Amino acid sequence: MTVNHTVKVHPSSAQLPREEQLAWKIAEVAADPVEVSPEVTDMVINRVLDNASVAMASINRAPIVSARDQALRHRPAEGARGAQVFGVDRSTGVSPEWAAWANGVAVRELDFHDTFLAAEYSHPGDNIPPILAVAQHTGASGADLVRGIATGYEIQVDLTKAICLHAHKIDHVAHLGPSAAAGIGTLLHLDPSVIFHAIGQALHTTTATRQSRKGEISTWKAHAPAFAGKMAVEAVDRAMRGQTSPTPIWEGEDGVIAWLLDGKDASYEVPLPGPSEAKRAILDTYTKEHSAEYQAQAWIDLARRLHSEHPEIANADNVDSIVLHTSHHTHYVIGSGANDPQKYDPKASRETLDHSIPYIFTVALQDGEWNHSASYAPERAGRPETVALWNKVTTQEDPEWTRRYHSLDISEKAFGGRAEITLTDGTRIVEEIAVADAHPLGARPFAREQYLTKLRSLAEGVVAESELERFIQAAEELPSLEAGDLGALNILASVDLATGPEGIF
Repeated sequence: MTVNHTVKVHPSSAQLPREEQLAWKIAEVAADPVEVSPEVTDMVINRVLDNASVAMASINRAPIVSARDQALRHRPAEGARGAQVFGVDRSTGVSPEWAAWANGVAVRELDFHDTFLAAEYSHPGDNIPPILAVAQHTGASGADLVRGIATGYEIQVDLTKAICLHAHKIDHVAHLGPSAAAGIGTLLHLDPSVIFHAIGQALHTTTATRQSRKGEISTWKAHAPAFAGKMAVEAVDRAMRGQTSPTPIWEGEDGVIAWLLDGKDASYEVPLPGPSEAKRAILDTYTKEHSAEYQAQAWIDLARRLHSEHPEIANADNVDSIVLHTSHHTHYVIGSGANDPQKYDPKASRETLDHSIPYIFTVALQDGEWNHSASYAPERAGRPETVALWNKVTTQEDPEWTRRYHSLDISEKAFGGRAEITLTDGTRIVEEIAVADAHPLGARPFAREQYLTKLRSLAEGVVAESELERFIQAAEELPSLEAGDLGALNILASVDLATGPEGIF
């Protein structure tokens, strides 16, 4: 059964044994050879498909081009297999940390893959690129890869449930570095002592501020998790070579908790699987039907419904105000509570607009749909009728929606809220939505069919049909892929791959 581990700061004089440190407890979970259940395996396959779909949709966007160009300048050592880069021919290998970098950016760019929200936020699908890159480079089997991915998801979800980073303006990738390192440790069947130091190094090198998701949001938003994945690969490599980590990394008197999080008097309860307990956390995560920050998913679905039921709302002349009553996170991070003027700026970057619920709700309300490209186009954001309605949309925190957001009871956990719309003639329209349609408890939960539909839609015009079907077959046969066959999980683009400006490499 799941074991809750108390994690708090200890003075150096206490000489906290490594066996009592969180990094060691995570390492033990990673090293546990427990079998992966069929339903977890099935979900791993779904997320491999999901990551490929969003990566191919972004294949020639500037951040992906830059990261890919960098990766292609770092070929593996002579005689080494190397790892593959999305879109590039499978005969072209690169060093695994750089494949993790390029593919991590591709997966993250459109903000369109899976999510888990609790005390902290996370996109646990970010674990897949670094674990897959190492698996390809080392010639691992499909079964090994499934085990590694299951660990990556488990550790990131467990940390996300227990330790809040954003309250201290620390970016959520500080949970990703350790989880990816743990997943790679599982993949490679490493000893807990090696995984322990890899986790410590990965955490130490991936703590950064949340300014990457504040104000005028830049292209670094897509690079941040890829950097964490790259650091995880390097951390494991160093640990395998006998190099050690800052210890204790979480609990030390100059460690992460003491100086970056809740301080020396803080205490956290981190849930981890007990010995021989299956790693099932991936089943608690959920993907996106729409390319936008996860808290926007349910609001897009509600706006689409309102578009059909109350078309008059789409006209700003008919609307006095729209107030979205929602959780603390939605209000303060992507809502008007952020006090970011950029969230109402029609010239804002795409990265900023996908973190603006007033913008997203307005466009979905007017168009009755959401498109990963057209909905963010500058000409779409700049329409006068859109700007007029957009400026009438605000958010407000509702304690009940905040409570439901943080609930660990999956049956009541919610990421939506209540829309109160007042028309100029005095009419009030009040509607609410708890979870997105694609959520496991939503109106149209995602299953394999929906993942495949998403992949085929986003890969259209980018991947040849025969190549797409070959990739799908390989992904669905993942558990039975033999050692050295994981290059089949790369997907070749049928379009010319763009190149960008030269850098140092």
